[in-house]
Amino acid sequence: MNRRRFSGLCIGFGASLSLAGPMLTALSNSSAAAAARTVKFRDGAIVPALGQGSANLAQGKRSEAAEEEALRTGLSLGMALIDTAEMYGSGRSETLIGRAIAGQRDRVFLVSKVWPNHVAGDGIARACEASLARLGTDHLDLYLLHWPSREADLSSIVAAFENLRAAGKTRAWGVSNFKVADMEALFRVPHGDRCATNQVLYNLANRDIERDLLPWCERHGMPVMAYSPLGGAGASLLRDPVLARIGAAHNCSAAAVALAWTIRGGNVIAIPESGSAEHVRENAVALSLTLTPDELHTLDAAHPVKR
Repeated sequence: MNRRRFSGLCIGFGASLSLAGPMLTALSNSSAAAAARTVKFRDGAIVPALGQGSANLAQGKRSEAAEEEALRTGLSLGMALIDTAEMYGSGRSETLIGRAIAGQRDRVFLVSKVWPNHVAGDGIARACEASLARLGTDHLDLYLLHWPSREADLSSIVAAFENLRAAGKTRAWGVSNFKVADMEALFRVPHGDRCATNQVLYNLANRDIERDLLPWCERHGMPVMAYSPLGGAGASLLRDPVLARIGAAHNCSAAAVALAWTIRGGNVIAIPESGSAEHVRENAVALSLTLTPDELHTLDAAHPVKR
């Protein structure tokens, strides 16, 4: 299948997605849709294994019109999960996303994060309201604590998240950048085991979580969200010759191979960022790209887990 025909299938797939609240409830019968990967949260919500990040959007690197087009392109191709945070561009990322999803909020699984310095007292509730206003919505699908915090104890943070969930301001909550010890401490506080996910750094060149955190989350039935799945600043993985060679064999980009590797196990959601519709189209190929056992072995050998 050439890239043009594949892109056409992807566009048809994206147009056929429907989200009922946070749930991905309908998939196209096209061959692209049949192969597309999804991840299931413990509450039953199903999302595409490939979403969209936004840490560097709305910061002058490209025109905001181009970045909005990129986000909408991702939605049309099935990348319905969009991740942001109040600290990305001091809220500008949320504002841009709000414009991009206007009129199609029901198609989006929307994730934002509260900065750890804002969790004391009623800080989480106030931060959530501010994020909702910038995003132009009345609820989030998932609200995360951006980093572990020393501003408040875990029990009060969990209680604040639970209050937001009970009020319908967020459908679920989770954490980001937690290590295994942090997760175990979280699970010891009342309702801490309702945490939906842990968003952490994970890509082919940064596999540290495979030693402990990823197995821990798998044992607890908890999906992991992988930020910087293309290597972070500069997207260094895109210059990797092994990825390029495997991409050439599949008539796709190195980025698509890197993303397909990241979501290969069924318990990881990758959230690559791109302000370019062209790059988003390349990334979306990963939703239905299956790497062979030999290709996975080659990638593992080229980028082993560091001991």
